[in-house]
Amino acid sequence: QVRFVKSALWYHGYGRPQLQRLPADGSAGSRELLLAFSWLLHRLGLPEQLLARNRLQTGDEASVCTCEDELPTSQEGTSEAGPEDRVDVRYLQWLNGRLRLQWCSLHAQHQEQCKLLHKIHLFTSGSHMDQNLGHFSVTETDLIRQPENYKQLLQLLESETMQLEAFLEWKQLEPVYWQWMETVLDNMAEEGDIGESQDAHVEKRRLPEVTSCCPWADKLTGQMDRLSRDLMALQEQLQQLVAQRKAAWWEKVAAREELQKERFSATARKIQESVELKLRGLTSLHAPKKNEMHGSCRLVLRSKPTASKMGFGGCVSSRAVAAVGAAEVIRELRVRESSLQRELEQLRQECRHRLDEIAEGLEGVICVSP
Repeated sequence: QVRFVKSALWYHGYGRPQLQRLPADGSAGSRELLLAFSWLLHRLGLPEQLLARNRLQTGDEASVCTCEDELPTSQEGTSEAGPEDRVDVRYLQWLNGRLRLQWCSLHAQHQEQCKLLHKIHLFTSGSHMDQNLGHFSVTETDLIRQPENYKQLLQLLESETMQLEAFLEWKQLEPVYWQWMETVLDNMAEEGDIGESQDAHVEKRRLPEVTSCCPWADKLTGQMDRLSRDLMALQEQLQQLVAQRKAAWWEKVAAREELQKERFSATARKIQESVELKLRGLTSLHAPKKNEMHGSCRLVLRSKPTASKMGFGGCVSSRAVAAVGAAEVIRELRVRESSLQRELEQLRQECRHRLDEIAEGLEGVICVSP
């Protein structure tokens, strides 16, 4: 458990070395754990995430995201993979086929779930007391069929209510907690300075005492001197080797500069095209943005096509979020899909040109496209 906590905190970006040096048996480090817990509260918004994860879903919801993801641009690697890093292309094709099969199976299951949800919403239309909904959800339909599960649902709702009340109490007392944490940090900083000075003082006087009272200290000191001399010699050899490698690389660069002058015009043209694309993207950023949808939505069936809406059900805010129609979401996703398809086709064209350039440099080799 101690190793898991250390690795999880390191994964989330908490790199305090004092925590990593704590003993593995959990016998010490309560204050370090308090600091780590406070860092999680401030950095990750831990209470909000716990509330969202433990929220009881009584309605039929679906995740919707029409945000523009800023994907990192692919950069061509300069290092060549060794023989041990090479992967068989047939294995990659097999993995790709397996991934496609699982994706198709997941898509078919999702379509079947949507059909069943539509049947439930259609058959229970007009039965709900809330006129904004008008139909039952899967949970409500199951409660009608099995009323004995009502007590379990009531207990879950009471537990969620207690969590919300505790969260409201925490938000009221949160400033007091952070003031207390400031004092804890100040005390730890003072104790750390005192501990470092004491450790330095102990280290300064430890070596003379050891050399004066231990008979084997002179022999150990001689071995350390020999090791230090060997390390200095290796360092000088390494510096000479680095200087030679640098000179050889500079010669290769000077030789290739002549060859790269011919390709400079083509490279400049590609850079100009990419800059134009980036400028178009910047102009689109300055344009008035549409309301990007992100989060969990409750599915609500409407008889009229113009009033087909989905209401956001996963928001903590008490304000009513404007409903959005499924047709609008589909239209936004199709626009995003077409943009990604154009980007994919452009990347494919760049890969084809790159492969053609590599194939031209191979003598006596015939490349047949699949």
